[in-house]
Amino acid sequence: MKNLLMKATSFTKKNLALMSIVVAVFSLLLPAPFKALSGIAVDLSFVPVLAQHFPKLGMVNILLAVIMFGMGMTLKADDFFLLLRRPKDVLVGFFSQYVYMAGFGFLVAKLFLMFGFDAKSAAEVATGLVLLGCVPGGTASNVMTFLARGDVALSVTMTMCTTLVAPFLTPSLTLLLAGQWIAVDFLNMFLSIVVVVFMPIVLGILVHSALGAKAEALKDSLVTMSSVCILLVLGMCVGPNRTVFTSNGLFLLLVTSFFVLLHHVLGLAAGYATAKLFGMSEAKVRALSLEVGLQNSGLSCTLANTAFPGTMAILPCVLATIIHQVVGPVVAGFFASRDSKTAEVTPSVEIALS
Repeated sequence: MKNLLMKATSFTKKNLALMSIVVAVFSLLLPAPFKALSGIAVDLSFVPVLAQHFPKLGMVNILLAVIMFGMGMTLKADDFFLLLRRPKDVLVGFFSQYVYMAGFGFLVAKLFLMFGFDAKSAAEVATGLVLLGCVPGGTASNVMTFLARGDVALSVTMTMCTTLVAPFLTPSLTLLLAGQWIAVDFLNMFLSIVVVVFMPIVLGILVHSALGAKAEALKDSLVTMSSVCILLVLGMCVGPNRTVFTSNGLFLLLVTSFFVLLHHVLGLAAGYATAKLFGMSEAKVRALSLEVGLQNSGLSCTLANTAFPGTMAILPCVLATIIHQVVGPVVAGFFASRDSKTAEVTPSVEIALS
């Protein structure tokens, strides 16, 4: 059973991009199962504050909470102490994440508005681009950093820090940058992130502390579980929103895809350049690049669904769930291949010198 789980974990890590594309296409062609899943919800209307702003916990929210719980379960005391031992690295990554990605989100949104789409659709898509830039880094960046042979501890700590402050920064930045185009329900976004992200992470940390060393044995199970949840979230973001893809024209879809891709590329490049500027090691450079460039697109889909229901703000967020699952492995593979090339060149250099 353990070997089967290890094989499943290895297969998922290596083929997550391909599996994401397959799920996205399948959910577009056959959206009914994903619509049925997305219709499942937990009633929260009996909770006084949540009743007005976050009355139900949908299946996408639940799965995202499971992913965040898994993230909390992987955190150790060392991940918190890393902030104290290497404050410069973590703080550079933290500010790069929010300053660059929120700024680039606003930039690509302004560029998108220049394409002359109808005012309502353009404003909604622009809001989605900004929202995508204002969410924290996703857990996928930790996996990609591992595949890229980067500093995984730094990546995990950065994800943890940016995620824990997301209840405050994400709605604040979205209101500041996108409030000119669409009404932003700050409290809805705040409560969504607290319930779906913050609380599950804290619960995961507490369970990890209670289990101690036994939690390490669950690591492969958590990776596989999170990967399955990511794929289900992707399907439930794409399938039920098929009309957003099909009824607004191919040109709009292509232009939005281009700007989502541009947003990721700008973040990857800015993270890389900033790490180099601060004289970080190659492992840290890779971690910072991937952490900054890969957003928590699943969270952005959740927030678009709850804060901007029935709008096209979800379009960039859904596209990002597909695009970053392709871009991430490509960039990670590029970084890893540089090590392979170095290993191949080194013996020949030694022979030439001998």
